[in-house]
Amino acid sequence: MKLLENSSFEAINSQLTVETGDAHIIGRIESYSCKMAGDDKHMFKQFCQEGQPHVLEALSPPQTSGLSPSRLSKSQGGEDEGPLSDKCSRKTLFYLIATLNESFRPDYDFSTARSHEFSREPSLSWVVNSVNCSLFSAVREDFKALKPQLWDAVDEEICLAECDIYSYNPDLDSDPFGEDGSLWSFNYFFYNKRLKRIVFFSCRSIRLAAAPHCSALFGPPYFRLGSPWTSSLGSAAGRGGQS
Repeated sequence: MKLLENSSFEAINSQLTVETGDAHIIGRIESYSCKMAGDDKHMFKQFCQEGQPHVLEALSPPQTSGLSPSRLSKSQGGEDEGPLSDKCSRKTLFYLIATLNESFRPDYDFSTARSHEFSREPSLSWVVNSVNCSLFSAVREDFKALKPQLWDAVDEEICLAECDIYSYNPDLDSDPFGEDGSLWSFNYFFYNKRLKRIVFFSCRSIRLAAAPHCSALFGPPYFRLGSPWTSSLGSAAGRGGQS
């Protein structure tokens, strides 16, 4: 995965890291190429030792599934049994995990994340509305001017109408954003298969009183050990030069 330069995202990101009356909002939007080279190919080969690229992996039902009747399964008696989980190929799952690793390196490692920690969102409109509501509730009027600029920039970069949208929703034990003081967070992946590109939108809110205890406002180091391809990530000192 290669971080792609985007001056519009850089300008927006400067406005997504703000301090409100009682919380810090920490957000960023980044664009990544899915074209594999070098270490990516090696990591993908090791990742696929557990299953071929075309094998489908079950995802967790989206947190929005209650709003999507088409995703409900029915028993023979006609009673709702609950939401059907989506599936994605192991290759797509690799892209999602590799995006997390690239975005949060070197402090975080998601190499052993599993498919059930991801969901496929049912609609673009719901995701847009969810993001807008979260940010508007946090920064109020300041977000009104930023909102059209934000979504125009994302659409220009990834062509939203062509995207599959995934989210990362780990349980509390494995959530890097689950430290004390975390109020809410979201992690969305806008994946355009034709462009071979992912736009990653991550944001969280931390209580102001808890923020000084967070390392650089991004929480304590978070490592998922035991993955056969973790060592291939290397010891990158940061992402500043990976453009």
